[in-house]
Amino acid sequence: MPAKRSMSSRREFIKQAILAGSGVAFPAIIRSQSSRPQIPCGVQSGDVAGGRAVIWSRSDRPARMIVEYDTTDAFRNVRRITGPAAIEPGDFTARVDLSGLPAGQKIFYRVTFQSLEDLRSLSETVTGSFNTQPSTRRDVSFVWGGDVCGQGWGINPDFGGMKIYRAMQAVGPDFFIHSGDTIYADGPIQAEVRLDDGSIWRNLTTAEKSKVAETLDEFRGNHRYNLLDENFRRFNAEVPMLAQWDDHEVRNNWYPGQVIEDDRYRVKSADLLAARGRRAFLDYTPNRFQPDDPERIYRAHEYGPLLDVILLDERSYRGPNTTNRQTAMSEETIFLGTSQLEWVKQRLLGSRATWKVIASDMPIGLIVGDTGGRFENCANGDGPALGRELEVADLLRFIKRRRIRNVVWVTADVHYAAAHFYDPARAQFVDFNPFWEFVAGPLNAGTFGPGRMDNTFGPEVKFTGIPQGMKPNRSPKDGFQFFGHVKIDGKTGIMTVSLHDIDGKKLYSIELTPDK
Repeated sequence: MPAKRSMSSRREFIKQAILAGSGVAFPAIIRSQSSRPQIPCGVQSGDVAGGRAVIWSRSDRPARMIVEYDTTDAFRNVRRITGPAAIEPGDFTARVDLSGLPAGQKIFYRVTFQSLEDLRSLSETVTGSFNTQPSTRRDVSFVWGGDVCGQGWGINPDFGGMKIYRAMQAVGPDFFIHSGDTIYADGPIQAEVRLDDGSIWRNLTTAEKSKVAETLDEFRGNHRYNLLDENFRRFNAEVPMLAQWDDHEVRNNWYPGQVIEDDRYRVKSADLLAARGRRAFLDYTPNRFQPDDPERIYRAHEYGPLLDVILLDERSYRGPNTTNRQTAMSEETIFLGTSQLEWVKQRLLGSRATWKVIASDMPIGLIVGDTGGRFENCANGDGPALGRELEVADLLRFIKRRRIRNVVWVTADVHYAAAHFYDPARAQFVDFNPFWEFVAGPLNAGTFGPGRMDNTFGPEVKFTGIPQGMKPNRSPKDGFQFFGHVKIDGKTGIMTVSLHDIDGKKLYSIELTPDK
């Protein structure tokens, strides 16, 4: 539960609400259902930190977003923000960036859209809530995972939809890190898939999910498809999201400058597809637009004295996929890129939080190959640090030499759950301190793995959520869907990391004691 705020801070919040005139009724009347704006995608909150939060929603027609919020669900001292117009260029999406929120407080909000064609016509109201970041030591909890609606496994109402979101919501997290592959823009969904036992997996289908995404509307349609799922919408309304991307928001294994050799695509420029995919991603996730670069995805969040979260972007700035064996850093070995790498170092160096969680859209030591003997990930096989591994080595060396403690990595991408401990005593590159990496996912996609580890940074596999030799691309029906959960004890600072299956069953757990 959030820590109680002082009576004076609560009174000040209420005073500001009264001064804002939030109690004034809407100057509109409720029209018939058919003539009113609809809210087909629900509501979301995101990027909750520093007394701020983004509230996101979407109308089905030109309308103005109106957000009301309070510290109780009675909404007796409500503040109102008249937000932007939801119109065609943004696919009728809109967001409001709340500020001045009290720390350590549950905030309740409701979203209404006012028609721009008939100002007297209002949508129904959709409600949500979130916890603001604490200012004092209290328990902090978050979940993470990635990989949604991939490999042909979409929303199956007979199965209960994307029910892993119910399991994640049940643990009561403060927020959710979506670790990438939020959609599969290159993965069409068929109405029916025959399973090994002869039964039929039945997907909801839409026109935009019937082919690979090339147009802006097709990319947006992939995001709209996921939001058809009731579990996902309910989860979004109660759990703030910190979203990052990987490759499938555009297409498999893409990199800047790539020329696409795939007959399914009329558009052959990965850069053009990526521009459209990025726009759709930013339209449909509750990310805060960065003032220095509205298209930037990497960012950081300070979540009270116990936790800082650093979200990476290992897709936008990388060089081409190669054999990845270069002995010196160059344009071909770029993974994070110079600017992002320096930014990560400075964020870590400046952090005063007990724990620093690096949310990486790809794992460090798992080998992820590409065609023609090339590599998609930084890992490139056993041996010294080479190619993209040089950037990782540089960051790990920096963390050691600047005595930055309690750094933990969370990731997804490989479609199974795992716990890896990286130990310089087992490594080829040794100039780093031991650390943990935890892998979760898929959330609603095919299950693969386990993958082959690269010994460069000395990983030891402590847990794998699937058996060796499992047939690839298992459906969600087989149960091999996974999410991760982190809970930090407010009194001791101990971090408990656990990995869970589709029903929320705990498969693995470990307690990490912070290094003073």
